[in-house]
Parts: sequence; structure tokens; C-alpha cells
Amino acid sequence: MKRFFQPVQKDVSFKKPTLSSSSSSSPSSANDAETKAPPVEDDDEKTQKKEPTKFLTWNANSFLLRVKNNWPEFTKFIDSIDPDVIAIQEVRMPAAGAKGASKNPRELKDDNNSSREEKLIITRALSGPTFRKYDVWWSLSDSKYAGTALFIKKCFPPKKHEPDGRVIIAEFESFRIMNTYVPNNGWKDEETSFQRRRKWDKRIKEFILRSMDKPLIWCGDLNVSHEEIDVSHPDFFQSAKLNGYIPPNKEDCGQPGFTLSERKRFGSILKEGSLIDAYRFLHKDKDMERGFSWSGHPIGKYRGKRMRIDYHLVSEKLKDKIVKCEMHGHGIELEGFYGSDHCPVSLELAEPSLDAEKLNTN
Repeated sequence: MKRFFQPVQKDVSFKKPTLSSSSSSSPSSANDAETKAPPVEDDDEKTQKKEPTKFLTWNANSFLLRVKNNWPEFTKFIDSIDPDVIAIQEVRMPAAGAKGASKNPRELKDDNNSSREEKLIITRALSGPTFRKYDVWWSLSDSKYAGTALFIKKCFPPKKHEPDGRVIIAEFESFRIMNTYVPNNGWKDEETSFQRRRKWDKRIKEFILRSMDKPLIWCGDLNVSHEEIDVSHPDFFQSAKLNGYIPPNKEDCGQPGFTLSERKRFGSILKEGSLIDAYRFLHKDKDMERGFSWSGHPIGKYRGKRMRIDYHLVSEKLKDKIVKCEMHGHGIELEGFYGSDHCPVSLELAEPSLDAEKLNTN
């Protein structure tokens, strides 16, 4: 992660976007499948749109399980909204590389029978008509943990592709998109929870502040609910404990993702990074039915308890372009969650006007 939180070199070229040979590898695609299918080209879209304007983020809670159990429904959903970019978190598939060897986070593991079978399941699913029009950019861990991916329509090749397990960044002509699976805060002040999250927030903030030469779209499971309006039951989450443990610092008390400490740091990142929460920008009031992206299990104490922890954050320069930002799941029974405990969240930006394009080129 550390190497992607370094200063981003300004690209002064204005050529048609191409993949950077220094930071990119060929994307994984449906062509890896056993039965190859002809690529799908959308000539009308290619001539009308120069860059992506429709985005979707989703914590799949195991992409392989979603392919096995929920793929027809999810595919139908993707067909209905037709996003240009799909950001996935919690892929939970290991990176390529033999045991004890260095890993390649851009490729799915396939060096044993089990991993080869899993990879074949994924590539077959992505060879269908819906996903054939996307290139898939993986950012995987060295085990079945975390992992992110970007599905980008082939008519929008990014200038750069920079993966790092919990982070994947693609750069286009006029903006960058960063997909992240932010680590859970945890319940205790130890290296694997509070301290890890504080370090993450510090480094992501530093990266954003160093990268303001170009507008940013930051999406993904950010594992924090910023305000009380972003949770269904504020008192429940504020008083939540694990095994009766109470942190020494009151600002660390409560449900991970809703502690005062996390919320303050998140607010600081938004303010200093000049970022707009696209959903809250459009939806000012609390929506108990459709206003949350994560929902507790229908059985148990978290039934009906919900949080908004999946976001599309955009640079203030893009604020006036925000057209839609919607949660696509609702209800205690997790309608529209497609097997995950998170529902997809979409963002739509206005396309650049011809007049604006002329001004930018003069």
C-alpha cells in the first residue's frame, strides 16, 4: 500500500489514453475463459463519451460466492444500469504466485487444482455478453483476504493502473478513480485494529493531499458512517461493545465504523481533501428504507440495524456534475444485496458539454 501513497507525477501528455507500460499489465478478461467469445464494441458509446460517467461500487463479500450463487440476478442488475466502471471490494481470491514466492496482485492464482477451478468459474462468468465489454483489473492479496477490482468498459482504457490489495487506482484524461476496501477499525487499541486504522487514515489523507493536481473519484467500502444520519440506530451503535470491553479513550468507544475518532478523521479527510460525499450532497434527509449500504443479518441483535459505509466521494471540482447517487438495496431482508451484506451504490456524472470541451482545448 505504501508505494501508492506517494506523490503522483503530473502527466503532461494529452494523447488518447493508453496503458502505461511501467505501471500496467494486460488486464484479465473473458478471453481467459475456456470458450473464447468475440469482443463487444459499442461504437455509438465510443463516439459519444470520451470518459466514464456512470460508476458502481459494491462490497461483494466474496466475489466467487456471488458468481456461484447470485450471478443471474446481479447480471440482470448490471444490464439495467449499464455502468462504465464497476468497483468491487472483498474479492477474497488469492493473487497468483506459488507458496513462498512473490505474488502478482494483478492475476488470479492458478497454480493448483483448486485455484484453477476457481479461476475458470470466474472467467466463464465474465465471458457472458454483459461483462464481455469490460476489462477487469485485479488488485489481490496473497491469501483469500480483502482484494479489490475495477471493471472498466473497453472503450475507456485508463492511462495508468496501480493496484495494491486494498487499493486500486486508475487514471483517465481528466480524473482519477480510487477504489478502496478500508480496514475495519476493530474494537481494541492494538496493532491489528485501532492503530492500523489510524495509520491507514493518515496515509490515505496524505496521498489525497499530494494528488490534487487532478480531480478524484474515491469509491468503495470506506468502513465509516460519517454522521448520525448515516446509521439507522445511533444510540445502539454508539453504545456497542465487544465482550464488555471499553476503550480507555471515549472517542474510540462504540461500533467499528461509528466511533467518534473515526468519524472525525473522515471529516478531516473530506474537508482538507476538498471532497464531496455525492450521496449526501443529493439526499439531505434520513431514509430508513433506502439510505444505508450495509445491513445487519436478518437474524440476531443486528436485525434491522443499518449503516452507510459505502461511498462515492468526488472532488469539489466535480460537484456540479453530480446527477445521481443511489443505494440499490433496501429492507431488513436485504433486497438488492445479491447475497452480500452490502448493496451496490451507483453514481452518475453529467457528460461534458461541447462548449466546455472547446474551452478546455483552447
